[in-house]
Amino acid sequence: MAKLTRSMAWLALIGVVVLVAGYFVVLPQLGRSMRAVAVTGLTGDAKRGEYLAVAAGCLTCHTDYKKKGRLLAGGPALKTPFGTFYGPNITPDNKYGIGGWTLEQLAEALTAGISPDGNHYFPSFPYTSYSAMKPQDIADIKSYLDSVPAIGAPSRPHELPWPFSDRNVLGAWKWLSFKPSKADDMSRGAYLVNVLGHCAECHTQRDLLGGKSGRPLAGNTNGPGGAKVPGLRGLSTDGKTWTADDIKLSLQVGMKPDGDFLGDTMAEVVAHSTGKLSDEDRAAIAAYLVTLK
Repeated sequence: MAKLTRSMAWLALIGVVVLVAGYFVVLPQLGRSMRAVAVTGLTGDAKRGEYLAVAAGCLTCHTDYKKKGRLLAGGPALKTPFGTFYGPNITPDNKYGIGGWTLEQLAEALTAGISPDGNHYFPSFPYTSYSAMKPQDIADIKSYLDSVPAIGAPSRPHELPWPFSDRNVLGAWKWLSFKPSKADDMSRGAYLVNVLGHCAECHTQRDLLGGKSGRPLAGNTNGPGGAKVPGLRGLSTDGKTWTADDIKLSLQVGMKPDGDFLGDTMAEVVAHSTGKLSDEDRAAIAAYLVTLK
């Protein structure tokens, strides 16, 4: 009996060691096989980077416009089924922002979801879409971010219950749900929608683990704040299919074909992102969306 008790104790100890090793060693390493886009040696253009940052929604997520927050010093709440996220300070402040980041570190954050200190990012940061971002675009965005005023204000902590707050667990999530994409052979409209605009992050259904599931851009029954997000395939209002011109006008001023206006999150996107794009880029987005059925 004593021998059996000792054996069970040893087995229990081994089990604890395996669990601890798995948590601290294995889990954080999962999801690290994704390679960041190579950007070494590139020189950025801040003016072009400003435009790309607008197209990528950086200003919308990282500036709290409703509370008259400083540019890129921290964004409004993003409520999800897993908790509430806040866009962090991405100004060039060395202590509270990203002023100490290299171009390679920004590329790894944007395209592989890994921070300079080696931690996994929560997928509220849409690196799952940005993974196909073009190297020169990353360099240009970096130049723009380096040029904005540095704001010495800490980022607001996310409000997440465990285990969703655990960055070690994110390794397993990335291993299961993060499939990096490529920008090869993408039209301009497809690139703006699927990569920079990261439209699929809200307009695609999520599974129980928060990974995108089903047809891309087919709609989401539980989007930000629990709202139902419509699909972008075969856009229609009252049975009338949207034309390319309808889509362009909606992206520019937020008005739908029936005269109503987009609200909530999409109104913010129009105000601070799509409404500031060039006519050519809005036309490219519209041309791409009308092909989706």
